[in-house]
Amino acid sequence: MGIVNSNGISHSGSQPTDLLRNSMTLPATGLLTSDQQEPIVTQAKSGGCGCDSNTSATVEMDEKLKQRIAQHPCYSEDAHHHYARMHVAVAPACNIQCNYCNRKYDCANESRPGVVSELLTPEEAAHKALVIAGKIPQMTVLGIAGPGDPLANPEKTFRTFELIADKAPDIKLCLSTNGLMLTEYIDRIKQLNIDHVTITFNTIDPEIGAQIYSWVHYKRKRYRGIEGAKILLEKQMEGLQALKEADILCKVNSVMIPGINDQHLVEVNKYIREHGAFLHNIMPLISAPEHGTHFGLTGQRGPSPKELKEVQDNCAGNMKMMRHCRQCRADAVGLLGEDRSQEFTKDKFLDMTPEYDLEQRATVHEGIEKFKEEIKAAKEKAKASAVETLHATSLQNNPKILVAVATKGGGLVNQHFGHAKEFQIYEVDGNEARFVSHRKIDQYCQGGYSEEATFEHTMKAIADCKAVLVSKIGNCPKEKLQEAGIQTIEAYDVIEKVALEFYEQYVTANG
Repeated sequence: MGIVNSNGISHSGSQPTDLLRNSMTLPATGLLTSDQQEPIVTQAKSGGCGCDSNTSATVEMDEKLKQRIAQHPCYSEDAHHHYARMHVAVAPACNIQCNYCNRKYDCANESRPGVVSELLTPEEAAHKALVIAGKIPQMTVLGIAGPGDPLANPEKTFRTFELIADKAPDIKLCLSTNGLMLTEYIDRIKQLNIDHVTITFNTIDPEIGAQIYSWVHYKRKRYRGIEGAKILLEKQMEGLQALKEADILCKVNSVMIPGINDQHLVEVNKYIREHGAFLHNIMPLISAPEHGTHFGLTGQRGPSPKELKEVQDNCAGNMKMMRHCRQCRADAVGLLGEDRSQEFTKDKFLDMTPEYDLEQRATVHEGIEKFKEEIKAAKEKAKASAVETLHATSLQNNPKILVAVATKGGGLVNQHFGHAKEFQIYEVDGNEARFVSHRKIDQYCQGGYSEEATFEHTMKAIADCKAVLVSKIGNCPKEKLQEAGIQTIEAYDVIEKVALEFYEQYVTANG
């Protein structure tokens, strides 16, 4: 099926390949083409990036770095379409209090960091990991991200990693920390071959930090205000340097808080790039009042999608940016964008016998890599054809537009509008369609029925998009979208191909 517009008129006689038709039965879904990914450049003997040298040694290091992130769904935009992760909730205590955080230990309804349904012992966590590694063989990463700070719970954290490293050597180990105690445990982290560490780094200015952190508990004393923020920032900077020297890949998370650190994040980005961070993830503040955080209760708003994208774009010239973060729960399981944690609650997984099979998992991973290469070739062919057409018609210099995509993965437009729980947002011009963000929505169709309030939320989420690319859509939402100036394109094909063909149609119609 080619592109079909809101009136049902086909704009392409081409058919998807057999590979694309059958993709939903394969063990993996989707990726972005290689030309959409920013080049990976590293300094020798460092987890950082930014070296401008073009020597063979640097190229060799680049290839090694690509292999280190190839199956990590958080560190690789490509991998997140195919590989799953799981977080184990073994670290309840925290040594700082952020104004955007309210930890909850028995909450199944909220989807945000610091929230879990239940806490686990290291032994329970290891058993759960082995169960899930058998049930979801594309799960390649186990992380500890809370609900507190892993390094404020060092015994539980490292015991968990020890058990899993012994029983499941192919699973990558990962932790996320505020950085306060990172230098204290860097040797233990390296000893356990924990190759990916995330630091939440919201500012490099203690005065701004005093507005973000309520208190910092360090060496048996609680510090507040600028004094506490200064201690935290100094330890974070030391920790970042320690990771670089240990050749451990570091991703930095920054929470964007309008009016507090939004204009400052470009400076944060510059600092972390110069000091060895590999990837920068600028996330929107989550501040719903019902979550009970200080910012939520005092009315501090989060950024709009447009504001977030502007800051991300301003930082993108300096280093590789992460735009596919889903701000996961501390007990999340599955692909990014899905959460299967309720399938593996304690009352269920403790009765399951682990079926971890290293050979079977390796076979699945080989199949995923083969599938990725086939999809990559199909996408590159589609893009080359579309770009040739656009150049021939002198459309390559037209303004950029956004389109929303309903997808179940595979790099394809392949989901019904009413079944989508999020849209992937692509920025399209005359040369390429580039993934820039995702936007969560409430599912429109609920058991054959639809909710008016849900549709209004969806409309607000994609109001800046010129089109919605879907596999199918009902007449009622289609008409409402048209009234709002948003075209609906029905297709089952490569996202970039559908987006570029729509772009040609759009600019032709709009002069």
